[in-house]
Amino acid sequence: MSVVPSLRMYNGLEIPQVGFGVFLVPPEETKQVVAEALKAGYRLIDTAQGYRNEEGVGAAIAESDVPRDELFITTKLTNSEHGYDKTLTAFDGSMQKLGLDVLDLFLIHWPLPMFDQYVETWRAFERLLADGRVRSIGVSNFEIP
Repeated sequence: MSVVPSLRMYNGLEIPQVGFGVFLVPPEETKQVVAEALKAGYRLIDTAQGYRNEEGVGAAIAESDVPRDELFITTKLTNSEHGYDKTLTAFDGSMQKLGLDVLDLFLIHWPLPMFDQYVETWRAFERLLADGRVRSIGVSNFEIP
């Protein structure tokens, strides 16, 4: 197995440059697919609440012999859960499905500017970071405008 180089994030956290994403992996296949990815050497696993397969990712992690500190797990907030309180509740749901105490990276999947909640959502992300429940936070699919 080759060593995957990592990148240093803004907060000093190291993230593997190559990861395994489970977008479009059916929920009933996710556990096995992620288990195979871990066996193949992947250490960054990327999922999202909207993919509906966080439970399979969590099950594969739980059954893996890869130490947790060697894994980097990312998930993303689904569109319907924007807003401060909804974000915190949705995060708790992801953590339960993933079976984790601390998440490595939590992303706002889409900004949805038409609902004007991304600032409130970001404040919830900042709280999760300050509380030590997530190691890094960020955004995904934010376009220039």
